[in-house]
Amino acid sequence: MSINSKHIDSLIKGCIKQKREAQKMLYEEYHGYCMSICLRYAESREDAVEMMNDGFLKVFNYIKSYDHARPFKTWLRRIMINSTLDHIKKYQIKLEQQEIEEGIRELISETQLDQLSYEELLGLIRELPLAYRTVFNLHAIEGYKHEEIAEMLNISTGTSKSNYFKAKKKLQELLRKYFEVEY
Repeated sequence: MSINSKHIDSLIKGCIKQKREAQKMLYEEYHGYCMSICLRYAESREDAVEMMNDGFLKVFNYIKSYDHARPFKTWLRRIMINSTLDHIKKYQIKLEQQEIEEGIRELISETQLDQLSYEELLGLIRELPLAYRTVFNLHAIEGYKHEEIAEMLNISTGTSKSNYFKAKKKLQELLRKYFEVEY
């Protein structure tokens, strides 16, 4: 469903005025989009809900700083990603890193990819250790460069690359098990 920009502007103005109804409507409009982002980073659905709710709290607290010249969805996405990273930093041991240069398409064939549902793919990604999963999501799915990831996670670029590499290797193992084939 395409969201009308006048409608969003109206909701944003309501949120700036801290009107509960506007906040509720904004939350409802973007709940699915934000949840899909958080699910990629979370250990469980419950963690994803917590990450998303923390993200929406930040949205409502900082909505006055939203630059109306930029797309709202881009601003919202950045907040949700930062919220997931804050959650990870808050509840986990130090991130290790790995080099991985391409996304999941490199790991399996198109035919196999077609056999995986979105939920199955998410499940396999969730099996990755937290440090690997975080870098994999940021690089392969979100499209961040290793230098950007290193800055976000307060790690070296080499650590980011190393974790990406290890994440890909671990995903290949998980996919082999899943498809019970040898590559």
